[in-house]
Amino acid sequence: MSGNTTPRRWGALNFPAWVFVGVLMAAVCGSVTAHAADAGATTPPPIADSTLEAPVVVDGVELFTVRGVQAYPAAKRAAQIESRIEAFAANPALSSKALTVSEVADGSQIMAGNQMLLTVFEADAQLEQVPHPVLARIYVKRIGEAIETYRRDRTREYLLRSAGRVLVATVALLAFIGLGKRAVRRIDSELDGRVKAQLTGLEERSMRIVSASHVWIALRGVRRVIWTLATLFAVVFYLDYVLHLFPWTRLFASRLWALLIDPLRAMGDSLLAAIPGLAFLVILAIVTRYLLKTIRLFFMALAEGATPLAHFERDWAWPTYRLVRFFVIAFALVVAYPYIPGSQSDAFKGISLFLGVIVSLGSSSVIGNIIAGYTMIYRRAFRVGDRVKIEEHVGDITESRLLVTHLRTPKNEEIVIPNSVILNNSVVNYSTLARKGQLILHATVGIGYETPWRQVEAMLLQAADRTDGLLKEPKPFVLQKQLGSFDVTYEINVYCGDAQAMNRLYTQLHRNILDQFNEYGVQIMTPAYEGDPEQPKVVPREQWHAAPAAAPEATPR
Repeated sequence: MSGNTTPRRWGALNFPAWVFVGVLMAAVCGSVTAHAADAGATTPPPIADSTLEAPVVVDGVELFTVRGVQAYPAAKRAAQIESRIEAFAANPALSSKALTVSEVADGSQIMAGNQMLLTVFEADAQLEQVPHPVLARIYVKRIGEAIETYRRDRTREYLLRSAGRVLVATVALLAFIGLGKRAVRRIDSELDGRVKAQLTGLEERSMRIVSASHVWIALRGVRRVIWTLATLFAVVFYLDYVLHLFPWTRLFASRLWALLIDPLRAMGDSLLAAIPGLAFLVILAIVTRYLLKTIRLFFMALAEGATPLAHFERDWAWPTYRLVRFFVIAFALVVAYPYIPGSQSDAFKGISLFLGVIVSLGSSSVIGNIIAGYTMIYRRAFRVGDRVKIEEHVGDITESRLLVTHLRTPKNEEIVIPNSVILNNSVVNYSTLARKGQLILHATVGIGYETPWRQVEAMLLQAADRTDGLLKEPKPFVLQKQLGSFDVTYEINVYCGDAQAMNRLYTQLHRNILDQFNEYGVQIMTPAYEGDPEQPKVVPREQWHAAPAAAPEATPR
């Protein structure tokens, strides 16, 4: 556990950049109030019955709401009204007392001297449920207040006073962050001192059930979360206060909390709407879990032989359980899919389709190996521990998985073979018949025609009888495989009960054959035969243990 008590630094150092970004975003949002049509626009067509509405906002303050139609949207109408009000307010030569109301055929028209600001139609009055002349006078008052505020907020005295407040707020924020860091360092020091020692004692008292390191990490994590949230809220309050001081950033300030609260509110609404589906998913998960437990108990009984089935091998129990478990889970996912939150959205469907394409394109060989693995299980080609030959590889099966099979050769080499390769090739299993004592080892020799075949067969049988590890029953037998041009090919066949001992038994059998033929002075023919030598090519008994070989105390006969 680290003793570093320095908190994560992310708030104060980048604070000026945050203020700059906030002001820049406010300026972008303020572009909504850009100048629209020229001030001399004619009266818009009569407003038909419509539910399209848009607010008129000046310096981030909503004055009132207007209505629109499909051909003349409410947002466009509101933007033009905002532009006219701002143009009037920006001209200090015009007084806010110059606002007047005149009745026209379509409603009440609000004028700023000779310039028309807007017309209050009957459809606008329906929003407030008051007559349009009364509503027009209310709008005049609101516009007049907005004009006064617009001009006041752009005076030098107000901007200087606001800048001073920004400076005070900035110092207060930096002081809060500085004091918070000191408090965090003190808390970390306390955690490193008392709490750490108590946690170590807790781990010893709980007999290692409770991990002190995990509790320590959790406490440090809680401290980081609290400090991060406190700093975040302090920065948000600071930005809210500072951005409200200046007219150009009020629009963004009015939307600042909405940017933070609206996502949380949307997630909460989505969570509440998804509660019935989540309840169904929980119940489905519980039912599926206990169903899988019941199925596991059944196949466990099959594997242990407590519940035997006709023509069903015990080795098939766990692979079959995995298959059944897969299909049960797949069926449960199909049932659960409509109840997953967001599963009906186009984005969810698009992602599902994309992942499906990726899996289908990239997993063809994987699926092929899995199918091959299950095929080999049910065809009983081999078991773990069997001595087999796959292609040119000979070795013992150490592990059989769904994708690959591990083979260990007599040279102690680990070979990993894909199951699809095994499925498409022949497999020689030496252990299957070796367990029944029916595995046959054989050795071939070529002997000249001048040697009686009965003598050769007798010597081969004696050599087999001298080889320890071979089975006495069934009895060994000799085959005359070929009558060649210069010799007769004899094959000694012996039974073996241990496939893993094949190499050792072959070595001993070959040794005993050499000794047996040397003992009786019978020459084993070489493949490149040219003629009979003057002396037989045999090793005399007195030279069997020539240096550096050491003679045993007693040679078994």
